[in-house]
Amino acid sequence: MDFDHPPRDPVEQLRAWLDDARQLELPNPESMVVATIDPDGRPSARVVLLRGLDERGGVFFTNYESRKGRAIEVNPAVSMVIHWDLLHRQVVMEGSATRAGADESDAYFASRPRGSQVSAWASRQSEPVASRDVLEEAYTEAERRFEGGPVPRPPNWGGYRVALESIVFWQARAFRLHDRVRYTADGAGDWTIERLYP
Repeated sequence: MDFDHPPRDPVEQLRAWLDDARQLELPNPESMVVATIDPDGRPSARVVLLRGLDERGGVFFTNYESRKGRAIEVNPAVSMVIHWDLLHRQVVMEGSATRAGADESDAYFASRPRGSQVSAWASRQSEPVASRDVLEEAYTEAERRFEGGPVPRPPNWGGYRVALESIVFWQARAFRLHDRVRYTADGAGDWTIERLYP
């Protein structure tokens, strides 16, 4: 990336950096930290996978009743950070999250391994569980329930799309004189581009 003459489209640049990470065969090159704000105002962060990216935003999938789902329903402000240590690169994306469409969530759910589909029914994500045995019993029960047929998407499971309102690209340089550029959406489909101090 030419930080003195950055491209106009940050989504294309992010795709290019994702491709670079995939070519290195890094484990989970789409893994990212998603930070939300809980209903009590406390920040919360966890690692998820970026499963979609286009001009409308970045997409990840989860249980809507999880801690992050409950947080987003109250405050849709989300920050997503992807860091590729071997490439000395980082991208920070910020925006508002909305639920992805049912068709998109259905399609992604159908692409998951059957075991992962079953576990979506078995897990009450983020809730306390008495023991591993209780979790495994719930999984076995869900397996029996859908034995011999497809596993439908649970109604409390699906995607969130985070509209990309700000994207910061960071490239490490010697002596911590890193390169940083920030794209800010102008609301009319274009981007304001600024180079930042490291």
